[in-house]
Amino acid sequence: MAATEGPTADAAGRTIRMTNPDWWRQAAVYQIYPRSYCDRNGDGVGDLAGVLSRVDHIAALKVDAVWFSPFYPSALTDGGYDVDDYRDIDPSIGTLAEFDALVAALHECEIKVVVDLVPNHSSDRHEWFRAALASTPGSRERDRYLFRDGAGANGELPPNDWQAMFGGPAWTRVTEADGTPGQWYLHLFSTHQPDWNWANQEVRDDFLTTLRFWGDRGVDGFRVDVAMGLAKDMSEPFPPWEKAGDFLFLALGADNPFGDGKHPLVDRDELTEIYTGWRQVFNSYEPPLFAVAEAWVAPHRRGLYANRESLGQAFNFDLLHAPWDAAAFRGIIQRNVELAAEHDTTSTWVFSNHDVVRHASRFAPQPREPEPGTTGADGAGRALTGRGLARAEAAIMLALALPGSTYMYQGEELGLPEVTGIPADQVQDPWAVVENGVMTAGRDGCRVPLPWTTGGVSFGFGAADAHLPQPDWFGSYSVEKQQDDPSSTLSLYREALGLRRMLQSEELLRWLELGPGIVAFRRPNGWISVTNFGTVPVALPPGRVVLRSDRRAANEPLAAEATAWVLHPPE
Repeated sequence: MAATEGPTADAAGRTIRMTNPDWWRQAAVYQIYPRSYCDRNGDGVGDLAGVLSRVDHIAALKVDAVWFSPFYPSALTDGGYDVDDYRDIDPSIGTLAEFDALVAALHECEIKVVVDLVPNHSSDRHEWFRAALASTPGSRERDRYLFRDGAGANGELPPNDWQAMFGGPAWTRVTEADGTPGQWYLHLFSTHQPDWNWANQEVRDDFLTTLRFWGDRGVDGFRVDVAMGLAKDMSEPFPPWEKAGDFLFLALGADNPFGDGKHPLVDRDELTEIYTGWRQVFNSYEPPLFAVAEAWVAPHRRGLYANRESLGQAFNFDLLHAPWDAAAFRGIIQRNVELAAEHDTTSTWVFSNHDVVRHASRFAPQPREPEPGTTGADGAGRALTGRGLARAEAAIMLALALPGSTYMYQGEELGLPEVTGIPADQVQDPWAVVENGVMTAGRDGCRVPLPWTTGGVSFGFGAADAHLPQPDWFGSYSVEKQQDDPSSTLSLYREALGLRRMLQSEELLRWLELGPGIVAFRRPNGWISVTNFGTVPVALPPGRVVLRSDRRAANEPLAAEATAWVLHPPE
């Protein structure tokens, strides 16, 4: 791994940490996918220098933290989630010195820094995996991963029938140093992402070193990828995939045939010991570091990850799958607020990220791309592409008013819809589905580089063509187009996030019954949020209207598919 060098003197001297240890409980967090944010050196790939050049944009959003998707050295077989070295920066993205400068710049704006950590698997180019391949069965090097002898008379068959998430067997056979067919290694994702053996103490200790490496550089927290997947039961006999696979990334619960904490591959009780060790590292900093778990588990199991002795917070992905429906939204909110209170944590509210269709498209009754040449919004702020953007704007205002943390994904502040029809020869996502020469499903559509200007070779992303193709209509959604337009989506996000900072209060809400199709609640300080999921306008409750997504006058009824914030005297 790269040498553990400390921050530059300048970065160390300028690093600012807020003293409030609970800053994350009601934070607004902005996710940046570095390769698609801004390209400063003109090679078509976003970089840290590009992000640094856009810190003013981030600060103007008035977010509390930035979460960076992986920026580590990687062959990009899975968008950077195949990590070659956990303590270095990919040369195409930048250097450690540039990272230090970016952390310092964000901290000067009182914006925290959260980095992505990928502890379930490394890449097949990691130095420890290369050492394992060069070693022999039963060696110390191989024990860091999950190597097993094959089945069949000569070990020619995989150890079991488990399948990888990206297709095909979850086992790959290696060629031994003497040229003969050898053992098999486990990879629950792609063959280029061998799973770590978390029963191995060297692996555990090395990740503690990685946590300290980034903590010492001023990082405030971590987003933990596949947090439910580290501990595994590799004892024989192996359960068949028919039994284990059906529940792998579903909401494990009453139908889990293994019982809580007993699935061989995910959400095992042994994770408590691992994350308790991480917490000891977190608490050695002042204020303590923070982590949020990507944990696809049953709601009642989230407390394993989201408590003060563990990571602290866990993603609630329920709204990623929710239909545009008042009862569905209210049920999800009620359930997750209660669960968070049980574990002395806060919930997270998420509509978009690097893995899902952008919610401006997902919420549309008939999702489609905008017509070429459209501006993205008319004078009243309604989406020319239909109702998807109007619903997306209403949804983010609702989420920002809730107790807990709101996580936003780059580009949603511009109202970007999903990009579709990416040509097959430009597809990067190993999970993508390609039909008739174009991508019809996959994650590249939400990872297309951002438009900063209305024109140019890559709409201000950089001086060269972007690494994923941008559609011709992208400029109409650009920062330049929206910057000075008070009716734009960007202006709505900035105003909403600014008001949220001023209006934030205790982690409580009380439901208001304003009629069918309405989700309304009141925070303890008199902040009222009203969302109209219906089809006709509705009257707002008494009080001073401070923001509304329909851009109507304060005294008018709230339009369908819109949210308003009303201030009322505290109770």
